Amino acid sequence: MSCEGPRTSVERVSHAVVEALALFGAGIAAGTINAVVGSGTLITFPTLLALGYPPVLANVTNNVGLVPGVLSGVHGYRAELAGQRNRVRRLGTASLCGGLVGAILLLVLPADAFEAIVPVLICVALVMVVLQPRLARWVAARQQGRSGHGSGGRGAEAAGGPVLWVLVFCTGVYGGYFGAAQGVLLIGLLGVAFDDTLQRVNAVKNVLAAVVNGVAAVVFIAFSHVAWGAAALLAVGSILGGQLGAHVGRQLPPWRLRVVIICVGVAALVKIMV
Repeated sequence: MSCEGPRTSVERVSHAVVEALALFGAGIAAGTINAVVGSGTLITFPTLLALGYPPVLANVTNNVGLVPGVLSGVHGYRAELAGQRNRVRRLGTASLCGGLVGAILLLVLPADAFEAIVPVLICVALVMVVLQPRLARWVAARQQGRSGHGSGGRGAEAAGGPVLWVLVFCTGVYGGYFGAAQGVLLIGLLGVAFDDTLQRVNAVKNVLAAVVNGVAAVVFIAFSHVAWGAAALLAVGSILGGQLGAHVGRQLPPWRLRVVIICVGVAALVKIMV
């Protein structure tokens, strides 16, 4: 018995270290991906599931943990936000309202409902990630066509009409409830709506995603249980990843990150459905 106790303690410490490193590494990856493409949740959420967290607790903890990383990405893209105050203010209200509704839905609906719909949400997110390059090319071609017709960059100050507001609100509901690929949806909406560069559109996307995640995090902290140790590790990692993503997002083709997202997302589907 005297030998078994120390060995068990060592195993527990070793397991805790491995878990901490996994969460920290997932946070870095998610922060990077969120700043560049979006869909970092498809890295961190499966990691939490693999470590034994129940789905709803994993989703809540994931949201709270990634907020600092999203804010870090916003800071990294601050130069591209110049001259977009009106746009951010108007669409930010849609994201705020949508994120609030989505977070409330997560808490008031039965946990079984979330567990049942998670595979569908992950599938939708993976489809969006796969289609993102084609969507980006379409958006870029549409913007080039607009500039070729003499728009003169007037769209750079546009804030969008009521239809865009409603669509951003709906994206916020989705993001407050689950969040994976929220950034991909926003890039598509904003890229179609505005005659502006993709980097500036991406900067607004980061702000809107931060608003959704932030308001959802406030709701979760106030009315739900958060695994604070895991959330802290995700937060520290995602802050570093947000800065890394803001740096590489201007020069690195994101297809490598996209492959990682798809592989991890498929692994998560297998774990949930088996």
